[in-house]
Amino acid sequence: MHPSPAFRSADHALMRALIDEIGFGMVFAATPDGPRVAHVPLLRAGDGALRFHLARGNALTRHLDGATALAVVNGPDGYVSPRWYGDDANQVPTWNYLAVEMEGPVRRMDREGLLDQLDALSAREEARLPDPAWTMGKASPDYVEKLLAGIVGFELEVLAWRPTWKLSQNKSAQQRAAVAAGLEAQGAHAIAAVMRGMA
Repeated sequence: MHPSPAFRSADHALMRALIDEIGFGMVFAATPDGPRVAHVPLLRAGDGALRFHLARGNALTRHLDGATALAVVNGPDGYVSPRWYGDDANQVPTWNYLAVEMEGPVRRMDREGLLDQLDALSAREEARLPDPAWTMGKASPDYVEKLLAGIVGFELEVLAWRPTWKLSQNKSAQQRAAVAAGLEAQGAHAIAAVMRGMA
């Protein structure tokens, strides 16, 4: 999390929207083998927890149950040139970005919880595509059992939310507009749109 209070937010609806829209992140934990990270699809549970699954052979899988972990979702980002402020004499380059860190204890899910997670995850992603949607029911029961044997489901109970919305809030409205225009011109459309939406 960025140390400046200017870039923090308590807007949990915005954090949840970022998780749902991106749907993918990283889970970090300390292990006896050193720090490890897994790149995973993330699914919010109704109670505020995060659900994810890992390959059984992933370096984190055997260490996560009962551990405290950190999950991170990164949103859009973009390089900010000092030239865009209009007066670059006492400015430096920076990076605008959205990110949310979530920390808490992890528990291993049972088979039914894992199946529910996989169904909900595929339903969320298939809803973004044209019909007809794919469902787990289209796979043979033997294939599903083979799949389940190779993965492990987890749930992270989020006890700490640490968001960073670094969108040039420490600059004037005119400078923020110029930064958004500069980002847009460089092809960083998503972060420019977020900046304009937060103005």
